[in-house]
Amino acid sequence: MSYHNQNHPEPGLRKDDELSVTGRYVGAGESRAYATGPGAEETGDFRAIDPHSGVKRGLKTRHLSMMALAGIIGPGLLVGSGGALSSGGPASLIIGFGVIGILAFSIMQSLGELTTLYPSGGAFTDLGDRFVDKAFGVAVGWNYYIIWVAVLANEYNVTSSVLVFWSDKLPLYGYFLIFWFIFLGFQLLGVEAFGEAEFWLALLKLVGLIAYFLFSIVYAAGGVKGAQAIGFSYWNDPGAFVDGFKGVASVFVFCSTFYAGCESVAVAATETKNPGVAVPKAIRQVFVRIIVVYMGSAFFFGLTCPANATGLVGGASRALRSPMTVALQNAGWENGVHLINAFIFVTCLSAVNSSIYIGSRTLLFMAQSRKAPKFLGWTDRRGVPIPAIVLTNLCGALSMMNVSTGASKAYSYIVNLSGVSTFLVWGSISFIHIRFRASWKAQGHSAEELPFKSLWYPWNAYFGLGANIFLALIQGWSTFAPFVAGDFVDAYILLPLFPVIYFGYKLINKTKFWKVQEMDLQSGRRRDLEEAKEVSASQANLPWYVKVWRSI
Repeated sequence: MSYHNQNHPEPGLRKDDELSVTGRYVGAGESRAYATGPGAEETGDFRAIDPHSGVKRGLKTRHLSMMALAGIIGPGLLVGSGGALSSGGPASLIIGFGVIGILAFSIMQSLGELTTLYPSGGAFTDLGDRFVDKAFGVAVGWNYYIIWVAVLANEYNVTSSVLVFWSDKLPLYGYFLIFWFIFLGFQLLGVEAFGEAEFWLALLKLVGLIAYFLFSIVYAAGGVKGAQAIGFSYWNDPGAFVDGFKGVASVFVFCSTFYAGCESVAVAATETKNPGVAVPKAIRQVFVRIIVVYMGSAFFFGLTCPANATGLVGGASRALRSPMTVALQNAGWENGVHLINAFIFVTCLSAVNSSIYIGSRTLLFMAQSRKAPKFLGWTDRRGVPIPAIVLTNLCGALSMMNVSTGASKAYSYIVNLSGVSTFLVWGSISFIHIRFRASWKAQGHSAEELPFKSLWYPWNAYFGLGANIFLALIQGWSTFAPFVAGDFVDAYILLPLFPVIYFGYKLINKTKFWKVQEMDLQSGRRRDLEEAKEVSASQANLPWYVKVWRSI
């Protein structure tokens, strides 16, 4: 049985002297297994700086958990939902969030099984190399990077628009430049600063959303002084659906962008102190995120904001307005726009911060596995990937297309670019999982050996693969009748990019499609940095409510 090993030997060890499962040194040609013996410490399992990638293992379990619960929730959800509501109506919004939510849950189950076993910073791009083909990993990696370039540009777009609303004394590009340098400086502080900021900003986002949900209940029931009870009146006028199936189809691309980021816990795994504990916990908490954050937002936005409100993304206005803003103004609080804009601005800080982090790490790990220019794989002695951070942040300048097209049109264009890439990447994760399980079985392993076992395998993995292919094909349905060439190109231009990258790289580099018996199932596994502390905490006599929270 042969294996391909893409990991580099540990510093200080000869290529043929890597540790095996018992801690002994094994000869050349053998794969390094999960080090658990006396020499485990030498493998780098307990080092603060990851010996393979050079990044620092500085994220705590609570950081990753909060990223899973509310990370990357920003203008995409709070403002972009207006575009989905305007295009499809309140019923389409719930259908879109629900279908993509089921899909996201399926993808996270697959990713949880893979990432808990192999907490590689390259995440599914490296796993694509290992379980499919190096060319496949290249195509997945660049499509994933495109998602975060688009998301980052949109977040800068919304940030600048909010600030111009408050004061137009400074031009759009002036606000962009100010925040470009602020975010660059903050990212260069290191992963601990990012993790702590994300924890508190994500907590604030959750509190803000729940406060809005409570307001929505009171408003709909007629509890706001001077405002009539609206109940479900907006489901009748202007109606539950806008433009029938075409409206529903157009919502999918918006919703996929809102959900993009659930899978980011896999990218952060290498920089997490305890991936064996943190990753499974974060995966489980994505279910709470889907139900509370996404389905809650879909229901209450559609309940309190009419689909034909002026100023929503995709509407006639050049401005950007959130369904939350429309609801507060309709309830009689005209100045409520400032409160919502302040909330949106806070979420922008979190979302831009997260987008630069995920994009830069994706670029870093691609460069280190020769999928991107080599210089982008460099980190300083603190584990900060400076070139990857600078380049990713520079890509945020795409947001400046709003100077000529207007914020609303720019937002819609960039969302369409990122939406199809999300479906392609998610479908790839399901395919990688299917290939891994085939190899796991072929090489004599059982599902019971896995530290995290995906629910309902193989049905969830095949559902994830089929549904993502289907959604990638139909998300531009609304551009067919009447046919609008510009919108069609915008919706589908990235669809052929995946096969072009895959076959182009494969032909040039003559990469191999791995057979199940050839796949490396051993290298890349490591132990938790604070293993003893985590085990002790899990065995402590905790209050019942803490046990319930941890089991979610």
